[in-house]
Amino acid sequence: MGDFDITEKIIGEAIYVHRNLGPGLLESTYQNCLYHRLKSIGLKVEKEKPLPVFFDGVFLECGYRLDLVVDDSVVLELKSIKKLKDIHKAQMITYLKLSGYRIGLLINFNVLRLVDGLIRLKN
Repeated sequence: MGDFDITEKIIGEAIYVHRNLGPGLLESTYQNCLYHRLKSIGLKVEKEKPLPVFFDGVFLECGYRLDLVVDDSVVLELKSIKKLKDIHKAQMITYLKLSGYRIGLLINFNVLRLVDGLIRLKN
């Protein structure tokens, strides 16, 4: 399955979660529900995957965690905030660079229509 196919499935399931729960809940609620939905359709999903930082030739555990990683190829950064800002995009790009993954989805569930809170990024 290609990256585009995977991201389309992820987006479809994120829309399903958003339609059923609505905006305004905690990020962890959306994370757990989306994790459940993605697993239920047969995707490999890792939750809170550690992201060490490679610095001065050494991997250092700095406490970073990727919200969800799907099929060893797509990083999901989930938010439940008023509005996505440029710093959130920059954070996702940094996560992609540090992790080596190529595709990232930044998803803000605190919107009326999920498509208004969705950004797809590539490394």
